[in-house]
Amino acid sequence: MTDEVVDLLVIGGGPAGLSAVRAYREEGGKGRVMLVSADPDSPYDRPPLSKDFLRGDASEDDLGLLEDGELSRLEVTWARDRVTAVDVAARHVGTREGAGFTYRTLVLATGANPLPLPVPGGDDASVLRLRTLADSKRLREAVGSARTVAVIGSGFIGCEAASSLRRLGLEVVQITNEDAPQEKRLGAEAGARIAGWLEADGVRLITGATVTAIEGGTVRLRDGDDVTADVVLTAVGVQPASQLAAEAGLSLHEGRVVVDAHMRTSADGVLAAGDVVHAFNTAAGRALSVEHWFDAETMGKIAGRTAAGVDDAEWSDPPGFWSQIGDRWLKYAAWGDGYAQARFEAGAGDAFTVWYHDENGAVVGALTYEADENYDKAFSLLG
Repeated sequence: MTDEVVDLLVIGGGPAGLSAVRAYREEGGKGRVMLVSADPDSPYDRPPLSKDFLRGDASEDDLGLLEDGELSRLEVTWARDRVTAVDVAARHVGTREGAGFTYRTLVLATGANPLPLPVPGGDDASVLRLRTLADSKRLREAVGSARTVAVIGSGFIGCEAASSLRRLGLEVVQITNEDAPQEKRLGAEAGARIAGWLEADGVRLITGATVTAIEGGTVRLRDGDDVTADVVLTAVGVQPASQLAAEAGLSLHEGRVVVDAHMRTSADGVLAAGDVVHAFNTAAGRALSVEHWFDAETMGKIAGRTAAGVDDAEWSDPPGFWSQIGDRWLKYAAWGDGYAQARFEAGAGDAFTVWYHDENGAVVGALTYEADENYDKAFSLLG
């Protein structure tokens, strides 16, 4: 059993946690820095897990986020362990391996975990998910001896993975309860385009379907048109990993840690960043929940700067992300809390933009394909 004093303690080794450490040191943050991560792998780029890495076009070495010798230069101690308790009154953290840390400043960057499909068999060990490097390795190994794959879910991870698996020569069936992939989030026109891309790649789409159970390799559907596959992958969303925060008594909003624009939580000395937070955005004038890689990195940087004593570090950027479905790149920027109207604008060739407006006609987001000028314009309109 150890008990150490740490100036900055970061829980979570994803983009938010790593950027918090980097920003803290860049702003002159002093003292001992400790990063504790339950992920056994060193920090890695997560987006390629459903694309390049899954297809075998990128190696594990290509995913690494740390530069050679960076941990030493940053003077950060990396601990592969799981935090089991946070006492915000005592400013103390305990871990599964029995370590204890008293911190001056704590950053929670615990991210999110895949949601299990809430049906009988949905949480069976044979049903795969795709969130971590270990998940992607397991999927690659499973499909190596498979002929057919059923992908449940039509979010970006599901669509990216379905297209990637087709490129490996597998027969892929994608099952969604939407009438078209991402229709609820992005609108009917965008959903139709994505559906067309997937079908052109050879993915068989089953839309408007309700999964009632998974039994072995059989996906039971309410209409009785069951799907049997060698591998079943679920991609039905994520839930914030906020259990530690909840047990510590931090203020939550719909399961996410409430933070201000500086990433400060309701407890003194505790910051939070990334997928786990409901954060105030100064440009939007309200709090937002986002699950985007770029934004997690940005929030982590703000948390690190705040921890180093920078008073004006605040979140003001519009959220956004890119998604690669096959060889097609979608770019999205939006406040992410809904829209009243989706206006489709065709461009040259196959290019398009979907402009999202609120009830007053103001632009609250944009989705683009091969229309970078509109993507750039969206940020000026959102800002």
